[in-house]
Amino acid sequence: MAKSILHTIETNMAGFSKGQKRIANYILENYDKAAFLTASKLGKLAEVSESTVVRFASELGYDGYPSMQRALQEMIRSRLTSTQRIQAAGDLFDRRSILPSVVQSDIEKLRLMASEANQSEFDRVVDQLLSCRHIYILGVRSSSFVAGYLNFYMHLLTENVTLVQSNAAGEIFEQLLRIGPEDVMVAISFPRYSRVTLNTVKFAQDRGASIIAITDNELSPVYQMADAALLAPCEMISFVDSMVAPLSLVNALLIAIGVRLGTNAAKTFAELEDIWNAYDVFGKTDDE
Repeated sequence: MAKSILHTIETNMAGFSKGQKRIANYILENYDKAAFLTASKLGKLAEVSESTVVRFASELGYDGYPSMQRALQEMIRSRLTSTQRIQAAGDLFDRRSILPSVVQSDIEKLRLMASEANQSEFDRVVDQLLSCRHIYILGVRSSSFVAGYLNFYMHLLTENVTLVQSNAAGEIFEQLLRIGPEDVMVAISFPRYSRVTLNTVKFAQDRGASIIAITDNELSPVYQMADAALLAPCEMISFVDSMVAPLSLVNALLIAIGVRLGTNAAKTFAELEDIWNAYDVFGKTDDE
């Protein structure tokens, strides 16, 4: 459905109400912008109510506006180059409103992630990470920063963690030489999906390791390869993607693991505090 949404709109145009036709025409003429608008904003631009936009999504066969929005985003992902994204962002955002517009967009992504969160899948991922022999964390390009963040805190919680560095493909396989059936690879992958990530995940699979994907949607290649997956939207109409929701998801994952470790995690951080104080790592405040 994601690939044919414009065709679906055109095919059903005759049966739409007057308000729905306004939405349809706006999307057909501005699909690159519509894909990143909230239901409320799209309604204002099409001169209809937000509820009319929601009903329009249902009329097309989607289970809600977010599903229709993702279909549009999937369609344009392969159509827009980085240059076109910059141009589209310039059309969509007024220079004086970039900050509040981007923040609002990030807030919407967090709301979407929270509303569609799969708690049972989340709990299953936590179980896997706590019960495996070794955790390998992989992320390349912009995803490498999310991977590094996860690795930083996981190293404080447990010893069995390796951040897979992606400077060269050959070096990646050397780092994974001992990966096996009792291990887990956390593969973090967001558009544009890197071939390096997919090849590395395939190698880990061939060695018998379980794969946990942190990615943006069910059409993601790494999602298709994973034993378990956690989803966080990241799409933004610009040359950059938003990592706010992925980082929030990682925060939730870290806190859940810390809670499950209980006193062991508390002892680790108590020991760290003693080390930091003994070696004046962060300096002392005036009132100390």
